[in-house]
Order: sequence, then structure tokens, then C-alpha cells
Amino acid sequence: MKQFTIPSGYRSNLIRQIKEGRKKQDKLKKDFKPTVIDLGSVRFLLARHFGFCYGVENAIEIAFRTVEENPGKRIFLLSEMIHNPLVNQDLLNKGVRFLQDTSGQTLIPLDSLNANDIVIIPAFGTTLDMEKRLRSIGIQTETYDTTCPFVEKVWNRSEQIAKKQYTIIVHGKASHEETRATFSHAAAHAPTLVIENHEEAEVLADYIHGQADPDTFYTRFKHRFSAGFDVKKDLRRIGVVNQTTMLASETQGIADFLKGIVLATPSENLSPEERFADTRDTLCYATNDNQTAVLGMLECPADLAIIIGGYNSSNTSHLVELCEEAIPSFHIDHPDRILDKQTIHHFFFRTKEEKITTAYLPEKNQVTIALTAGASCPDALMEEVIRKIASFYDASKLLDQWYEQWMLSGND
Repeated sequence: MKQFTIPSGYRSNLIRQIKEGRKKQDKLKKDFKPTVIDLGSVRFLLARHFGFCYGVENAIEIAFRTVEENPGKRIFLLSEMIHNPLVNQDLLNKGVRFLQDTSGQTLIPLDSLNANDIVIIPAFGTTLDMEKRLRSIGIQTETYDTTCPFVEKVWNRSEQIAKKQYTIIVHGKASHEETRATFSHAAAHAPTLVIENHEEAEVLADYIHGQADPDTFYTRFKHRFSAGFDVKKDLRRIGVVNQTTMLASETQGIADFLKGIVLATPSENLSPEERFADTRDTLCYATNDNQTAVLGMLECPADLAIIIGGYNSSNTSHLVELCEEAIPSFHIDHPDRILDKQTIHHFFFRTKEEKITTAYLPEKNQVTIALTAGASCPDALMEEVIRKIASFYDASKLLDQWYEQWMLSGND
């Protein structure tokens, strides 16, 4: 896989050596057991896969290179580069400005831009309308487009099934930048609808079966269907794609459920293949690997989990969701949220609230902590969390010794 040039402050020798060692031992990625860092009084279970993915590193490289190569030019980001506060703040510190917030609300009017300005498209991609508006100003976005190739894969899959006259159901969060972009690209080719979860798939099933009043559809799914969507005919033949960071098991469950609903509904002599498109999974490899690694990590006993990632990061929230089902879990966006051995500031994604928890580390002879991070989290933050917690147990030297042993064991 391509090696990217990103700021050295995001890297971690400790984490890099662990990742490279595991990769060498398991080239086919079949082993999802965590890496165990045993420091006596504290023990860490480090997920097999976590942190920066291909799309994120690609976006970071392009963004920072753009700043370096264009001194004196006004440089804008359409919205947050990725959902990580450290990376976004670093770009702001270099003079980059955001045109929109994460919900698409205007921060800087487009009419204040000119053709000499640079606009970077974030890893989530953007809508066709925004591309058109930027081109009308004379801004060429292609050179500074950091759209993740796995997001573009979803767009291509949507276009393929649209050409076969399927309606496109997008499993995603309607307010998320990526889903807004995917909706735009899909709706340009076919009737398109966004649903967020299995509960909404069940609601949709009533409209497919004709058991719900068609007129209520437009209120129930307001702002989430394409122009001209006809609930009476556009749900006869469908295909499901997803926001690449959604929970894999939920996407598969929704697709299987809707397929069963469509095939059980009377049709005009259409075969099953003609009723439900074979889209295959459009989840990105990193999302899949990170979620599977969390499940593997949770097979080992642990007292708690700490998950690092932006509070508005969809892929991180799903890692938290998986961990919460098994053990007490704490979502933080920076090591500074861990105040000391007694107190942690963390985020509860279900209510979008920050919380303060005391006595989060149990009093016992050996505490075991499961650790993972979202796809937009720098490895340096993971090392900082490990070192910070190790210091609470006077185990910093033991961590260095463990690292030396890891290197000597042939994992370098």
C-alpha cells in the first residue's frame, strides 16, 4: 500500500512497530486478537487494527502539501478535513479556513471567493451542486480533491445499479457530509432515499408492502428523498449502499431485511434479481477491519475500554457502540481528557453530551484496559494515552522495557 507523507507529530514509533510486527506475522489479516501490553499492575489490550486509514492519510498529505506549495494564497477547506479535532486545528493554525461546518451551514459565503483561491474537498467528498458552484467561480477542485476512493466506490456502485433502473437506498446518517455527498451523486441517476437504522428500514417496509398511507411517507422521510420520488412505484426495485463508516452488521442486516420484504411483495413478473440489486458490501476495508478487530479484542476479558476519536466521527461512534455492549467504555478525543487516575472527561454519543466520570479505573491488583481508535485518529494520540495511564501505575519504565522486548523478539 502507498506510503504517505504526513506530519511527523502524528506518527508513533511504538505504535508503528506494533502494527508492522502484527502485519508481518499475519499478512492475510486473519488474526484479530489484540496485542497485549502487560505492565504488571496495568495491562493494555491493543486492537489489531485502528487509527489512520488510506483515505485519511491521503487527505492529510494533500492538505498539508497544498499549504506548503501555495504560500500567500488563500486556502479554504470545504468543511472539516476529517473528523479529528487535532488535525483540523493544525490546519487552522496554518491559515486554512473552513467554508462550512460539519452540518453544511455556511461559515464563509462562497461569493467572497475568487478564481485565485484554493478550495480543498475533504475526504468525505461533496455534492454535485457544490462542485458546480465552485466551478462557476472559476475554482478548479480536481487538484485539491481528497475524496476517499472508497467513498467514490459507493458512488460508482450507485451509478451502476441506477443504470439498471433500481431505486437507491442509502444506509447512512442524513446530516453526515459523506452521506450528503453520496445522496447527491446517487440522486443524479436514480430515485434515492436515506435511512439511518433498522427501525427506519422496518418503517420503509410498510410502504413497500402498501400497508402505510403513501402520503405520510413524504413527512416521515422529509429531506431524505430525491426530487420527484414516487413512493407508489419507486420502491418496487431497490438496491442498498451505505455510508462507508456505518456499522457493518447493521448495513448487512438492513439489506437482508429489505431484500426479504421486496421479494415477498407481489411483482409484475420480475425475477428476484430484478427486484433487489446485488450491490455487495460498500463498507470500506478500514471500517470493516477496525470493527472486526474490536470484536476480537472484546473476546479477551477487560475491565473497561477507551476509544479515541473525534466526537463527530461516525466510524469512531460505532467502535464505541460495539465496546459498550460488553464493558464500561469511554470515548475521548484527546489524551488530555484523562485528567488523572480518578477522573476522565468523555463523550456519550447517544445523547451528544460530554460527561465526567470518577473512579473509572477499578481498584484491583491488575487493571486491564481495551484500547482502540477511529480511522481519523493519529497513532501519536494512542501512544500518549498508553504512556499517560502507565504513569499512573509507575509503569513507564516497564513500557519502555516491553517495547525493547517487542523489538528484540523479531517484530522490527
